[in-house]
Amino acid sequence: MSEAAAAIAAIQGAITRAEADSGRVAGSTTLVAVSKTHDADTIRPFLQAGLRVFGENRVQEAKSKWPQLQAEFSGIELHLIGPLQTNKVRDAVALFDVIETIDRPKLARALADEIQRSGKAPRCLIQVNIGREPQKAGVDPDQTQVLVDLCRREYDLPISGLMCIPPAEGDPVPHFQHLAALAKAAGLAEISMGMSGDFPQAIACGATHVRVGSALFGNRQYHQ
Repeated sequence: MSEAAAAIAAIQGAITRAEADSGRVAGSTTLVAVSKTHDADTIRPFLQAGLRVFGENRVQEAKSKWPQLQAEFSGIELHLIGPLQTNKVRDAVALFDVIETIDRPKLARALADEIQRSGKAPRCLIQVNIGREPQKAGVDPDQTQVLVDLCRREYDLPISGLMCIPPAEGDPVPHFQHLAALAKAAGLAEISMGMSGDFPQAIACGATHVRVGSALFGNRQYHQ
């Protein structure tokens, strides 16, 4: 077994255990491999081992490596999990299958316009600033339903779920429970939450997608 296959098996095993421990249906949680800062040569062994769902933070970085990988491997689902500026919307819609970080009306409108123009409709999630941290992107929890309704009624934007990054310090579980409650209230099926250090707790709280990077790839590669 390759190193990549072993890493995938370890994380998938932990996901399966967390599903069983919390009474979830086996296979109800999707692993999103966070490949940001890792180059194509680092990602390729994970594709060869069968992984197909990946998350990237930056549109430009994703453009530099994923078209080549998509030509080599079929069935890739690419998630944008970092902030999106309106001037990158056209590239984002062309490249990504899921955009997880809608957090303001201006961005929602730009996405809706580009989807109508291009005919390509990625699934869209709203990012919630679940810990109300000033340095983080995301809509305030109390405004989540307002933004969901605006996207649905005003822009006809295909909102399928919610996403959050809880505060680094403290217990993430109350934040995960809060996001799950917001998703349920809004009638949204997808809940993207949980990372390398806390994804079992996120699964127990209802996560449908967990975003795991360092536990798969090791430490991030930063290039000058």
